Amino acid sequence: MDEQALESVRKAGAIAAEARDLGVSLVDDGITLASVAEEVEALILKRGAGLAFPTNISINDVAAHFTPNADDAQKFQTGDVVKVDVGAHVNGYIGDTAATVEVRTKNWAGLIEASARALKMATEMIADGTPVGAIGGTVQRSILETGYRPVNNLNGHEMKQYNLHAGLSIPNIDDGSAQRIHTGMIVAVEPFATNGQGHVLNSKPGNIYRIIRDRPLRDPAAAKMFEQMKTRFNSLPFCERWCDDLDPNASHQLKVLLRHGVISSYAILKETDGSRVSQAEHTLVIVNGKCEITTRSR
Repeated sequence: MDEQALESVRKAGAIAAEARDLGVSLVDDGITLASVAEEVEALILKRGAGLAFPTNISINDVAAHFTPNADDAQKFQTGDVVKVDVGAHVNGYIGDTAATVEVRTKNWAGLIEASARALKMATEMIADGTPVGAIGGTVQRSILETGYRPVNNLNGHEMKQYNLHAGLSIPNIDDGSAQRIHTGMIVAVEPFATNGQGHVLNSKPGNIYRIIRDRPLRDPAAAKMFEQMKTRFNSLPFCERWCDDLDPNASHQLKVLLRHGVISSYAILKETDGSRVSQAEHTLVIVNGKCEITTRSR
């Protein structure tokens, strides 16, 4: 990785960390999810970065892949366990980070600490040559020691320029994988802990999409919006809120594009038995054999 790319990775991580901390600070009883997502994303843009993916705001048994639409009136409630997962990019290099907060109560402080502790232990062991199965084993043991379970089918991931999920997966259990971390890699490590079964299932769509192929479209309005989307979003995930200025009927056009198979939608991921889930996540870059966390709070 050259110095310019490394500087972009570091800047993206710093901006993502600031946005994450802002998002967590804004979560409170009676506040709408949409207002938090929009403020987080506005900060990322204000700092000169791009949006790597829509702000994920996942409550209680929802682990990931939900973002509110602009007109979503849903509000946080006292006792909610809220995951705020944000992404910023600089020149396509991504900072991806998440934290969990409980709204006005402390009933789930141990669960929140379980994922944060596992993240700390995992990042301390990662270096050039570390097997990803061993990282998963560290996460698994750490969470089990706290009395909770890791979510066994959610993983961290390698990232490359304009590619949020590139190649290597970083498991949250010891899956026996001998694939290794290497110098120059950018990875997101994200332990999920639960008081439930430790497994998530797909639920309904969560308002997040990505472009999966390019093909001619006969519908003129859908074709026009699709061309604008390709320029704006590249290969990164996006949401309906970000398309509202492209077409007054953006919601309808997205349905058309889904039917034509040029975009796909992400399903909300929910814990199987409705139990609570916590998440903690950092972006790491391996520099000269050592792990550097780009998304620490400043």
